[in-house]
Amino acid sequence: MMKGRIVKISGPVVVAEMDASMYEIVRVGEERLIGEVIEIRGNKAIIQVYEDTVGLKVGEPVERTFQPLSVELGPGLLGSIFDGLERPLDRIYESTKSVFIRRGIDVSSLNREKKWVFEKTHSGNKVKVGDILGYVQETPSIKHYILSPYTGEIDLKDGEYKVDEPIGHVKTSEGIKDLYLMQRWPVRIPRPVKEKYPTETPLITGIRIIDSLFPIAKGGIVAIPGPFGSGKTVTQQSLAKYSDADIVVYIGCGERGNEMTEVLVEFPHLKDPKTGNALMNRTVLIANTSNMPVAAREASIYVGVTIAEYFRDMGYDVALMADSTSRWAEALREISGRLEEMPGEEGYPSYLSKKIAEFYERAGRVKTLANKDGSITIIGAVSPPGGDLSEPVSQNTLRVVKGFLALDASLAQRRHFPSINWLRSYSLYKNVVYEYYKNNIDQEFPKNLSLISSILQREAELQEIVQLVGPDALPEKEQFILLIGKMIREDFLQQNAFDEIDAYSSLEKQALMVKVIVNYYNKGIMLLEQGRSLSELRSNQITESIARMKFANIDDIKKILNMIEVF
Repeated sequence: MMKGRIVKISGPVVVAEMDASMYEIVRVGEERLIGEVIEIRGNKAIIQVYEDTVGLKVGEPVERTFQPLSVELGPGLLGSIFDGLERPLDRIYESTKSVFIRRGIDVSSLNREKKWVFEKTHSGNKVKVGDILGYVQETPSIKHYILSPYTGEIDLKDGEYKVDEPIGHVKTSEGIKDLYLMQRWPVRIPRPVKEKYPTETPLITGIRIIDSLFPIAKGGIVAIPGPFGSGKTVTQQSLAKYSDADIVVYIGCGERGNEMTEVLVEFPHLKDPKTGNALMNRTVLIANTSNMPVAAREASIYVGVTIAEYFRDMGYDVALMADSTSRWAEALREISGRLEEMPGEEGYPSYLSKKIAEFYERAGRVKTLANKDGSITIIGAVSPPGGDLSEPVSQNTLRVVKGFLALDASLAQRRHFPSINWLRSYSLYKNVVYEYYKNNIDQEFPKNLSLISSILQREAELQEIVQLVGPDALPEKEQFILLIGKMIREDFLQQNAFDEIDAYSSLEKQALMVKVIVNYYNKGIMLLEQGRSLSELRSNQITESIARMKFANIDDIKKILNMIEVF
């Protein structure tokens, strides 16, 4: 039966009498809304509709497509802004001349008119699934490698092609298959790889508190939880702008429209610090704001991670920002409620932990089918209501991630950004990344960072005593630790995302800044033991220079080191 009939409507969930397959995409109603079959009961299909169902009527037709929810993968992805179903927002606007997405609109994800110059690199007449056939120079900095979806004997030609024009064919065991610059892939099925590697190299972000105290490894999984107004979105935007990933996929999942607008307006004008070209040349944006249909939030997460896997399979390091997974979980809760499933904790479905784990498990550093090394690093924001980290989404995320950057509302209120709490955050990538720092940046860098961490912990303990008896009751040595703790917090950890110089710090600069603070600490302790006064250590030119070093260049920081030696 090609068509079915609607028998029940409950918000985004529609029940239709029809034959269907699980996870098949269907067209619902006279306006042909996009829906996905999520459950089958006898001759009834339960459909999750990814568009607004207002005005839909019982009795309207439901049409089968015999296809799962899939994305188009090919040249034209980079620099594009899609909705949660991979529909390009710019071409929707061109066709409708409206700022609103019309229901049921059918726009191809990739531009069918543009021609791309394909350079063949594959030699020989045999090909396997995942082999690189050639490339298209999609942007000045990124070669878009074309991957084979088939195994067999190949006939391939260079030339200019549209994405839906055959570039050759493969003689497979099932017959002759045409090859195109684009391919389709079901979003719920992870793309295959040869092997998963352990994480070994850092994802350099330029954010000092992350790179130094809570480093992220390429292929790692990290959560950024925090209450409203604590800076999750700005932190993720900074990671997207400055991290040393080759490709950035940014998913605005259920975020407020004004925050997503900021991303859409700002990103096209940003310069890539790596290449000097536009940052959008290596970025894919997926905008699924809070006023868009709730069911499409779930799709946006899977669409984003499938696009990330596609670029990983070319041998690129991909950073995926999901902002925020809490909104996605809320969509799961709403759909689960409409399906009348037994609720779990706080009304979330009982399979919430499975869904979260499945998403984060698609990260990793791998050997691709083409024998290249690629990685996906997933950085997911979590928005717990009221900052309560004991709620289900935060707890289930904590079970699978290896990095936890806890944002603190009290730090944000004191205008300390990034407002990452250095006492509650952690990273399980420290050992691996610190070994890299030791071999490639500065042999003393990891040892200095360990000392910085212990000073911060000691400062927190002393602050509790200070609240009871005041700072003057402490010995001078412990008052000096408070001074150094303040120096670490304000002159090293605090960073201005909107300052041209301070927004990004190279690892070399970070290592020098840490060395300055550690050397000043060691020298200060030694001078105090020799009888020098704390007031002399507190009020001198060196402390003023340290306060300004975040805006200084590497040569100026080296001069501060020399000043400390002769102090």
